[in-house]
Amino acid sequence: MSVIEFTALPLPHYICAGYSVAGPGRKHPERYAIGEFDLLVVAQGCLYIGEEDRHYEVSEGHALILRPDLHHYPTAGCREKTISYWLHFHTAGSWRMADDEDGEDGSRPDDQPAPGRTFRMQTFRIRVPQFSRLAHPAKMYEVLRQLVALERDSHLHWVRWEQQLLFQQVLMMLAAGDRARLPRPGAVVADQAASYLRQHYREKLTARDLGEALNFHPVYIARCMKRQFGCSPMEYLMHYRLEQAKLLLLQTDLPVGQIAQEVGFRQPAYFTACFVKHEGVTPSEYRRRFLQHPGGAEGAHPKPAVQAASEGGH
Repeated sequence: MSVIEFTALPLPHYICAGYSVAGPGRKHPERYAIGEFDLLVVAQGCLYIGEEDRHYEVSEGHALILRPDLHHYPTAGCREKTISYWLHFHTAGSWRMADDEDGEDGSRPDDQPAPGRTFRMQTFRIRVPQFSRLAHPAKMYEVLRQLVALERDSHLHWVRWEQQLLFQQVLMMLAAGDRARLPRPGAVVADQAASYLRQHYREKLTARDLGEALNFHPVYIARCMKRQFGCSPMEYLMHYRLEQAKLLLLQTDLPVGQIAQEVGFRQPAYFTACFVKHEGVTPSEYRRRFLQHPGGAEGAHPKPAVQAASEGGH
């Protein structure tokens, strides 16, 4: 099964939607690279559609997403009265076609933040099957009905906002079909390992400890995490500890040595060395970068305008 994988943020965004009733013999229109995704959801009957060399029979309770960059066309006319919803959407972010072998839910190496960045926009992945049987057809029809009903007032800003929120529900219902598939055992092990490391990052941990906790051989866990997250368990743990340290550096006034202890480092010097290696600056320099006022010395604040005026004799 083909899956369309979106990298968010930014989120895929709604453009417009409609409702179609087609009699026998009616066909879906032929189009070439329209530049938008076209979601089709059939509530009654069947649509017969091709996309490049693939043919689909989209019957009642099924959904199909046509890609924005390909040729799609009818392969046959409707054989009975067919009722369907259509919805156009797109994304300003990246997307790709994936398959079942790419079904991991974890982070890829390129999902990790750039060194030195703390206030960052964390991305995540939205995976929706290109062609699927709906888990809850009636709920999908109702949300689509609401979207279509709002079209008459879509010139209003608050209506367009509501449409975007409803569209996110549509995406979540489509994504539920992908999540319902049984994940590969290796992906489950990697996710369990990541959860354990995040829960126990303050403690002294070894690969052997992780293996005993999960009841798997450490080598197998490492192989699973490498495929899922692009790094070993200890590399994952190091990254997570440093992320927690960065938060403490900015959100508390704890000494660097105490922060090292708080996030699982036993030796402050080793913590500093690891921080410099990953961030390019020492923990203290990292803290000063965000605490120093751009117009003057560390901790300086401009005087309020009213106070400054009173001191000038006005």
